[in-house]
Amino acid sequence: MITTAKRLNTVEEYYFSSKLREVRQLAAEGKPIINMGIGSPDLQPSQAVVDAVVVAMQDENAHQYQSYQGLPELRQGMADFYTNNYQVALNPVTEILPLMGSKEGIMHISLAFLNEGDHVLIPNPGYPTYTSVTNLVGAVPVFYDLKEDTNWEPDFEALERLDLAKVKIMWIGYPHMPTGARGSLELFKKLVAFAKKHHILLVNDNPYSFVLNDNPMSLLQVAGAKDVALELNSLSKTFNMAGWRVGMLLGNAACIDAVLKVKSNMDSGMFYGIQKGATEALKSDKTWFDSMNEIYKRRRVLTEQLAEKLGCKVYKEGVGLFVWAKLPEGITSSEDFIDSILYEKSIFITPGTIFGSNGEGFIRFALCVKEEKVQEAIARF
Repeated sequence: MITTAKRLNTVEEYYFSSKLREVRQLAAEGKPIINMGIGSPDLQPSQAVVDAVVVAMQDENAHQYQSYQGLPELRQGMADFYTNNYQVALNPVTEILPLMGSKEGIMHISLAFLNEGDHVLIPNPGYPTYTSVTNLVGAVPVFYDLKEDTNWEPDFEALERLDLAKVKIMWIGYPHMPTGARGSLELFKKLVAFAKKHHILLVNDNPYSFVLNDNPMSLLQVAGAKDVALELNSLSKTFNMAGWRVGMLLGNAACIDAVLKVKSNMDSGMFYGIQKGATEALKSDKTWFDSMNEIYKRRRVLTEQLAEKLGCKVYKEGVGLFVWAKLPEGITSSEDFIDSILYEKSIFITPGTIFGSNGEGFIRFALCVKEEKVQEAIARF
């Protein structure tokens, strides 16, 4: 038996990778599974986006290797998107790097900036990939608390009490996943000031700002943010293009250049047709967001009814693609709770524990299920 690398001892298989195998097996056995666990949009991209890909397939250079930095028109489209929707000006040549999904950006940023033994501030609860990637590169996760009584925002006094001497990166993400907390420009200003004070690279993961959110924000709206900050964004949720794998990294030019050094050794460029489709998607106006959010509003109302039927208390202030809910009084294990519903009612819901210890006592529903399916889930109770 050939031994695996020691780094694999620091991580487990991604929860959804293993749990969805179990869910698929139940479905294969004939169980009428309703999957409300994972945030994979079931809606379609616009027809204009699909048409752009079809046309691009006939271009003479469509099937060749592409630039590591993406097509100039894609980078310009990303710059225009930030100008039009966040009022943030970015240089498309030096301050924007297209990615094959923002998830790869987490690895690239970590490889570019973290040495073995460096510390990384990670939100608890938060996206599990921050922790797994930190472990894989040999850095040390340092968790900072986000709690219900502070509206899922950092406690800066508690942050200042931490030993920050070895901290190199701080991960944040607003609108927050999994809770849906909105964040605010005031919060972003405090975070930028904190990062400057302690010489920390601040990275905002921002894929949900157009879903059920009437005030999209970017960390880069804060004056001076580019001195210490990067932002990840994605077309997956905003334009129903999760399987296309199109993301972007924006901000500090020197940091972008460092990440490019890693990325250019990891892939050979994004497929031309996908880049053309993404460029078209980024031209979408408010009518696109409104049409998507009308659907998500109806789904959220029904999903909240389901959560309340389970005896859960819904976090009503949340935005984004999920409903975050507190378990009924007396229930102590979110994993046991969701498993009982999976096995007894064939409905898959995500336990809060996969996002960190502060997720215990909560569950998360994805709004990626058609209304009739949510109604069916309600009817099962």
